[in-house]
Amino acid sequence: MNLIFDKISHSYDKKLPFVVYRKPNANDVSGFFMKDDSISYATKFTESGFIFAPFNIEEKAILFQADKADYITEKLNSISELALKNDFYSDESSKEKHIKIVEKAIDLISENELQKVVISRKELVEIASFDVLEIYLKLLQTYANAFVYVWFHPKVGLWFGATPETLLQIESTAFKTMSLAGTQVANETENIVWKSKELEEQQLVTDFIKNQLNGIATDLKIDKTETIKAGNLLHLRTKVIGVLNKNANLKTLIRALHPTPAVCGLPREIATGFINKNESYNREFYTGFLGELNIKNSNTKSINSNLFVNLRCMKIEGNVASIYVGGGITKDSIAKKEWEETVSKSKTMKRVL
Repeated sequence: MNLIFDKISHSYDKKLPFVVYRKPNANDVSGFFMKDDSISYATKFTESGFIFAPFNIEEKAILFQADKADYITEKLNSISELALKNDFYSDESSKEKHIKIVEKAIDLISENELQKVVISRKELVEIASFDVLEIYLKLLQTYANAFVYVWFHPKVGLWFGATPETLLQIESTAFKTMSLAGTQVANETENIVWKSKELEEQQLVTDFIKNQLNGIATDLKIDKTETIKAGNLLHLRTKVIGVLNKNANLKTLIRALHPTPAVCGLPREIATGFINKNESYNREFYTGFLGELNIKNSNTKSINSNLFVNLRCMKIEGNVASIYVGGGITKDSIAKKEWEETVSKSKTMKRVL
């Protein structure tokens, strides 16, 4: 067993803040372990450490400061096979509520008020027995190509996630981002067919990123759209690379990209208003972003930031897990199918409980 996993159990028992994470397809795991339970925030995005930011850009982003933490990175030893249960249930009252909100969104889109809006929900699952380390090990084992994390602060809460979406990777002024949209359940066949609804949704996100980067970035290159697998789901992904202008900085870039239409909608301000008015809960850190902020690369000595969108995540409170799921609504959406998509997405977290 890795030393870092012992530190997870120790810090959680002692109620000390920590985060442990593994980047997509990586063979090492890293962690910031705080020495006290004070809370710091990132304001200028020139700070260094691990950032945990909410969906609402008006709220502060929590920072585990690098100079106030024990930082550990280790090669990941093989994780023994763990039994995964697949007994899931679906909440019918939640289904009715979600479908009504989706139908309301479709009506608004048909009136040309919106192009797209992401509607999400929170599903509560009771946990018979809970072990912070066991859940994290199961996530690591099950989702090799995701950013897999466990984050804890006694004054904020305990969060787990396995997200397939990069918000931003930046080294010096060169950056990478992506548009990720469209979802279907993976099956055994290799003939993957994407419908116009998913293709349009993906193009909306790509166009948004391109427009937002206009004026703050140069040398923009947009790759061909590809299909990627995340757990039991398939998504459309388009990679984007560029270089920051001299008059822009990391905070400018983050504010341009977050929240993307993949987690919010278009136009962004109208979509945000619809979400705040109609979703009957607080997203908190779901669809926010998290990751390394201004960390020095030991090999190249350059300053890097690696930020990920907080999707496929859950919050644990006592013996109840809150699982957060959502989907993009466009003019071609069908409310019942949108509900079914959220059920498929919730299995990412249910699979490890």
